[in-house]
Amino acid sequence: MAELRDEPGSWPVARSTVLADGRIVTLRQDDVQLPDGEHVVREVVEHPGAVAVVAMDSDGRVLMIRQYRHPVRAMLWELPAGLRDVADEPPLETARRELLEEAGYQAFDWQVLADYLSSPGISTEQVRVYLARKLTVVPDGQHEYVRQHEEAYLTTAWVPLAEAVQAVLAGQVRNGVAIVGILAAYAAHEAGLRASLRSSEPQTQ
Repeated sequence: MAELRDEPGSWPVARSTVLADGRIVTLRQDDVQLPDGEHVVREVVEHPGAVAVVAMDSDGRVLMIRQYRHPVRAMLWELPAGLRDVADEPPLETARRELLEEAGYQAFDWQVLADYLSSPGISTEQVRVYLARKLTVVPDGQHEYVRQHEEAYLTTAWVPLAEAVQAVLAGQVRNGVAIVGILAAYAAHEAGLRASLRSSEPQTQ
C-alpha cells in the first residue's frame, strides 16, 4: 500500500515571467519542462500563505466569524484567519495575533489540525490550521489591535461543533479553510485523536 505523504519536488522551469505584481499576490507565468521533455505554460499566483484557528471552548463549541468577501460578493461564515504578511513571524504567532485581533480571545493550548494547500493547481498559498483551546477573553482596551476595512463589520458566533459540521455538509458554509478546520476538528474529536495531534511550535504565554 502506498504511503499517503506528499513529497516536495520540482520539474525544471525554462523561463519565468511576472505578469502582474499586486499588493498581496504576484502573478507569474512559468515555462515548465515535463519528464518527457515537452514544455507547458502554467500561471502561478504567488501568495504569502495564511493561518486559521479553530477556537473551541470547554462546551465543544467553535468560534465562527461572519465577514464580507468582495470577490464572491457574499457574507461568509469563516474561522479567525489571516495572512502571513509579517516578515519572519512564526505561523503560531500569526495565529495568536489573528485570534486576538478578529475575535478578542487568547488561547493557552495550541495544536496543529491540518496543513492545507488552498488551490495547488494555480496558487502557492499554504494554510496552517490550528486547534486552540483554554480560551480567555481579552477586552478591547487591553490589546492594541483595531479592526479595519471589512473586518470592522465582522460578527462572531459560538456554534456547537456538530452544528458546524451539519452546516458544512448542507452547503451553508463554503469557505474552504473553514470546511477543512471544522471537519478536521470533528474527526479528531470523534476519534479521540486530540492526544495525537501535532504540537504547535514552541510558544510563550
